[in-house]
Amino acid sequence: MSEVCGFITARGGSKGIPGKNLKPMAGRPMIAWTIQAALAAKGLDRVILSTDDPEIARVGREVGAEVPFLRPPELATDTASHLAVADHLMSWLESERCLPDYLLLLQPTSPLRTTADIEAGVALAKERSADAVIGVAEVHPHTAHPWLVQRLSSEGRLEPFLTPPTDDLRRQNMPPAFAINGALYVNRCASLRRDRTFFPAGALAYPMPVERSLDVDTPLDFFLAEKLLEHRNATV
Repeated sequence: MSEVCGFITARGGSKGIPGKNLKPMAGRPMIAWTIQAALAAKGLDRVILSTDDPEIARVGREVGAEVPFLRPPELATDTASHLAVADHLMSWLESERCLPDYLLLLQPTSPLRTTADIEAGVALAKERSADAVIGVAEVHPHTAHPWLVQRLSSEGRLEPFLTPPTDDLRRQNMPPAFAINGALYVNRCASLRRDRTFFPAGALAYPMPVERSLDVDTPLDFFLAEKLLEHRNATV
């Protein structure tokens, strides 16, 4: 049976929303939504929080995540990559002789992702023996579809990013387009080390609805995520 280790990345520094990982959202620190969804998911053997911040580590432990180390400062900068953080975790797991088949990256900035999403993404990876399963969401056909996205020239003129195969750009003529939503990445450890990417060739998609795909990066994102969580809680 394939082993899966969920890992949550949460550094202390945040410029867009200072302290956002611990900022209260619908009655809980934002990071708690991700930890609790992961802990409730079947198919995960453990849930590890990777952070450089002692306060985030304390809250993470209180919620139930494992926090076996503090991430070194060089892996907690604006430029530190998730791949470098995954490498650090895999090296630690290997030193403990418990390197799993899969890592499941869960970013706390996706608090609307559910336990069911986590279970389905992991199950898809196992069933298809995939190197990677990545959460995606359909883009809005009237604003973000690649056939409609424009660039601005140096003179301020609109220029298409892509040339559509037809001039008839009614919604029903546009094929669905999907974007990575950042909510979950299920990756085989061997693939991460070999391919050096969370998005290797042949990666499978796990489509998620837009209302569970919001990535919290700005105060407006935070406001919207909180309202959606409050609405979800009120209707349960």
